[in-house]
Amino acid sequence: MTLADLGWCEWFEEAFVPLQKQGWKPARLIRDNRITYGALLGDGEEREVVMGGKVYHDATSDAELPAVGDWVALELGGVGEETVIRARLPRRTCFSRRAPGHSAEEQVIVANVDVVLVVTEAGADYNPRRLERYFAIIGRSGAKPVVLVNKADLFPAAENRAVVEAIQALNPSADVHLTSAETGRGLAAVRSYFQRGVSVAFIGSSGVGKSALVNRLLGDEYQWTGEVNETTGKGRHTTSARELMVLRKGGIVIDNPGIKEVQMWTDETTLREWFADIETLAGQCKFLDCKHGADAGCAIRAAVDSGKLEASRYAGYLKLDAEIEKLRSRCKKRQMTVERRYKREGRQKVRNPSDRRELEQELSPWV
Repeated sequence: MTLADLGWCEWFEEAFVPLQKQGWKPARLIRDNRITYGALLGDGEEREVVMGGKVYHDATSDAELPAVGDWVALELGGVGEETVIRARLPRRTCFSRRAPGHSAEEQVIVANVDVVLVVTEAGADYNPRRLERYFAIIGRSGAKPVVLVNKADLFPAAENRAVVEAIQALNPSADVHLTSAETGRGLAAVRSYFQRGVSVAFIGSSGVGKSALVNRLLGDEYQWTGEVNETTGKGRHTTSARELMVLRKGGIVIDNPGIKEVQMWTDETTLREWFADIETLAGQCKFLDCKHGADAGCAIRAAVDSGKLEASRYAGYLKLDAEIEKLRSRCKKRQMTVERRYKREGRQKVRNPSDRRELEQELSPWV
């Protein structure tokens, strides 16, 4: 195994030059154990490592802390000594969402991923509005979007085909494949994404077969999968923590726990890129200040009435737009509240980032 097998490239090489002078070694984080991390070095050695105090205190938010997929600089410890993360390298891509609940914090799902494979099915899990959310945050991350309509053996061919066509229409730039971990259908197409040094993340709801697909790709039962409830269609498995694994034939796979909430962490620009059809229609309205309601000459309302624009898609766009605006307002309000608190205590700037995180956690229910 080499660094290149783990995704190392010239971009990281250049970023590591000043760190190499310290005698530190590059490694990629493959597991987050909450207190420690699992790290893989270029020679294939795996070590349990801890975060250095400077890395923690220099981070202004949890999103800047090391995450699975990150490249880090390690100070290797000897026998009986800890191996310490001394620095985190800049990220080429970052797949993240807003942390669940009422938080205004970014949650990094996986760093430096090249392809994001969204796993769904033609049954109850299929939800176009949730897929739009996935496409929006994948677009912001810089990774390539791919959708796997899994469990193809459980649904009629016509139903599978209709879902594939609908997803392709939703995002023409995404690759969409029918797969079945049970029969092996579509696995050749999935394997084509796994090339030397290419990182591929699996995401989706619990029970859609992510880990079963990973098992087939790895060639053994690396991940445990449980029985599926016949009523809910959900598995009892399943992945409890994200983990990065290197395939023997090349490629890197990251399996993630089932995602219940696809909270937005993006901006208006990215949103409008993924809803370009609605933006185009808005530009065709008779009046520039059209509210897209009862206004005369509204192109969006006309498109909805004629069936050219799906009403649920437009409703989904409005919901995401409002969610992003609310997030921006919440982040701004939190920032103002924290700054007022610091000024009141006579601190014009934050000297201890750990105090900032503690204060923000205290304030989060109110902002």
